[in-house]
Amino acid sequence: MQPILKVQALSKAFKIRDKYFLRKKFQVLDNISFCLSKGETIAIIGETGSGKSTLAKILAGAETSQKGQILLEGKIIEDDGKRKTSCRDIRLIFQDASKSLNPGITIGKTLKEILLMNTDFDDFQCKETIDKILLKVGLLAEHQHYYPHMFSGGQLQRVALARALILEPKVLVLDEALSSLDPSVRAQTVNLLLKLQQETGLSYVLITHHLSLVKHMSDQTLVLDQGKVIESGKTQALFKQHKSKITQRLLNC
Repeated sequence: MQPILKVQALSKAFKIRDKYFLRKKFQVLDNISFCLSKGETIAIIGETGSGKSTLAKILAGAETSQKGQILLEGKIIEDDGKRKTSCRDIRLIFQDASKSLNPGITIGKTLKEILLMNTDFDDFQCKETIDKILLKVGLLAEHQHYYPHMFSGGQLQRVALARALILEPKVLVLDEALSSLDPSVRAQTVNLLLKLQQETGLSYVLITHHLSLVKHMSDQTLVLDQGKVIESGKTQALFKQHKSKITQRLLNC
């Protein structure tokens, strides 16, 4: 079966200045490759600075790579740093939902702007779509008239989920999207994500430092260190039998 998402030899480097103001190349990602099937979850784990968030941004089109390819359903969407299409089928959810929402406009207006920019829906179709997506993520239709400050942290993450899902993507990239939630709200959000995955066949790229989430949610796991894949495999097998000391250190934490 053809994977929904295929990443081949993805690389990214930044130029930085050292203490002597000389420009040096810092390799953030180095030859990253993996495949993700429809309806499955791949977890990306690693220590701070391993390149996880940069990978998330590249997948969603917020940044571009310098080498390598990204294919969605067999079609190249990025090739050696050139984005072939503004892909609405891969959406990114950030850690802090409140910082990614405009505090001055209602949630309904935020969602409507996305629809107006990406579809030819009229006002009635927009309202109907917004009502449905809010209900799907466990909110009420009337919440579209609320401003971001009127929501709790858990509700804000559901708003962020609604914003990501409203264009019916095929892949969601969760960049520490559950980390700031308290345990009970996190559990509710995980159950919602798993339910949506079962109902729609969504695929997830899960970036988190909560290894309990990795074990509970993911089918396969990729371990990064200094921009390189040092270990990968089926999640349950990786947790039971791993080879690298870095993986062991992460599990010990």
